[in-house]
Amino acid sequence: MLHSREKSRKLGGGDPLAPPKFPELLNSLNFHRPHRPLVQSIVYYYNPKPMKRILILFVFLIFILSGCGSPSQTSDTTSSPSTSDTIENKGSDTIVNLALAWAERYQEIHPEVRLSVTGGGSGTGIAALINGTVDIANASRRIKPEEVESAKANGSDPVEFVIARDAIAVIVNLENPINELTLQQISDIYSGKVNNWSEVGGEDRPIVRLSRETNSGTHVYFLEEVLRLGEKESKTLFSTNTLLLPSSEGISAEIRHNPNAIGYDGLGYVTEDMKVVGVAVEPGTAYIMPSADSVNNEEYPIARDLYMYTNGEPTGAIEAYLAWILSPEAQTIVTELGFVPITP
Repeated sequence: MLHSREKSRKLGGGDPLAPPKFPELLNSLNFHRPHRPLVQSIVYYYNPKPMKRILILFVFLIFILSGCGSPSQTSDTTSSPSTSDTIENKGSDTIVNLALAWAERYQEIHPEVRLSVTGGGSGTGIAALINGTVDIANASRRIKPEEVESAKANGSDPVEFVIARDAIAVIVNLENPINELTLQQISDIYSGKVNNWSEVGGEDRPIVRLSRETNSGTHVYFLEEVLRLGEKESKTLFSTNTLLLPSSEGISAEIRHNPNAIGYDGLGYVTEDMKVVGVAVEPGTAYIMPSADSVNNEEYPIARDLYMYTNGEPTGAIEAYLAWILSPEAQTIVTELGFVPITP
């Protein structure tokens, strides 16, 4: 039995630590040990140290060649510029249909811009802006002071844009004989002080209260300006048996099918198969129906601005898009969808 150094000398000759010449290695593997598998032959004939060096060199050469193998493909991947801008827009369900209509029209004019529009509620949109996951947050209420503080603590600086106006219509089923309510009566209904339609001049029927969910800007506005009548110190809350629905469409559907229901919704979501109630600020004053005119002349008492928020002053594609939203062309779409355009 030969020692390992003698085996190496017999295989390659010369320096026992030098790797064997390749032809000699092939001859040795193919003829000296034909009964052994190739891997076993290499292990049997190789001194482990020179073999390790050869393997390292071989792997290194493969790495270099693979890195340099396709220069044109690498160039395309790393240097080709983006041919489009994407704007993420999220938030108010009141605004979502308007935002979708705007996005569709704007992309026809500017196909190089991609707009992604989703709802979820004003609170959801503002939270996404604070977290830096959207470019524009839609809100049917003004951003809260605590939300501004949270945004600044997270490195964001919300900038406000009023993009349209809206009336919140109080709606009932077509079979309901009620045509008019005061703000105080609406507050009493939703807070649970009034529970039967007969208490406000209607039939002897239980009142079914419908509302948007708490993350909705419309819910917040209705709570602050109708239930609490604009009194900042008021602690009035929605009655605990108020049905909270996730969308404007949900409220509309329930109103159509339930003769005892009362709800509220943006004017743009009101259809002919439901009744809109006239609203008076107090008894003895005029009952006003919601419309673009009654909102702009400030006669209708449940009206509000609609907002978009950006993180800091917008630039580039976002700035151009917001400028277009305030243009006459985009404000025409506001009117078409039943909202109130921004007056010059």
